[in-house]
Amino acid sequence: MQFFLDSALVDEIKYALDAFNIDGITTNPRHVQVSGKPFLTVIREIAKLVEGTEKTVSVEVNPHFMTYEEMVPEAEKLAAISPNFVIKLQCVEPAFKAMEALAKKEIRVNCTLVFSAMQALQAMRSGAYYISPFIGWKESNGEDVQGFIDDIVTIRDNYGFNSEIIVAAVRNARQIVDAALMGADIVTAGLSVYQEGFQHPFTQEGIRKFTQFWDKTPYE
Repeated sequence: MQFFLDSALVDEIKYALDAFNIDGITTNPRHVQVSGKPFLTVIREIAKLVEGTEKTVSVEVNPHFMTYEEMVPEAEKLAAISPNFVIKLQCVEPAFKAMEALAKKEIRVNCTLVFSAMQALQAMRSGAYYISPFIGWKESNGEDVQGFIDDIVTIRDNYGFNSEIIVAAVRNARQIVDAALMGADIVTAGLSVYQEGFQHPFTQEGIRKFTQFWDKTPYE
C-alpha cells in the first residue's frame, strides 16, 4: 500500500516527503486554485521536488477539454514537462480512446472521477496506468464503497490488468485501512487525514504515564 498526498501546496508536499516519505502526489484543479499560483508554475515546482525519483505526480488536463482531439495534445504537453508526471483524464467516453493513444506513446494516464466498476473496467481495458475510484463522495451519498473497491480490485486481478488502483477522496484513517484490506495499491489523501491517522489518544496517554515514571527514576 502506497500513500500519495492529495495536494498542490509545495510546503505541504515538502513536509510529507520529509516526515513520512510520501510515495507520490495527486493534484486537481481545486488544489491548484488553493495554492494561489498559476497552474504551470505550481506543477513545475512540484516536479522539482520529486526530480530524480520514481515518485509520480498526477496532473489534470483542463477539465473543459472533453474531446479526444483536445485531450491528447494537452496530455502530451503536460507529460513533456516532467518524466514524473502522470496525466489525469476524467472518466468520460472520449477519454478511453485518448488513453489508448497515450499509452502507445508511453504517456501514463490516471483515469480520475471513477464512480462505478464498469467505468474502472473500461479504463483498464484502455490502458490506464492508474484508476482513481472516489469513495468520499459516494459514501456521503449513502452508497456502498467497500463493495465498490472490492469489485474493482477483483476485476483487475481476474484479468491481469496492469492498472494500479488509487483510492481517492479519502476522508479518514478507517477508509485507508479498508482500502488496504481490499487490496488497493494506493490511497491518496490530504495531509491532515494522514496526521490524524498516525495519532491515537491511548498513545498519548501512554507517553504521559511513561514520562511520569521516567521522571521518578534515577538515570544512573
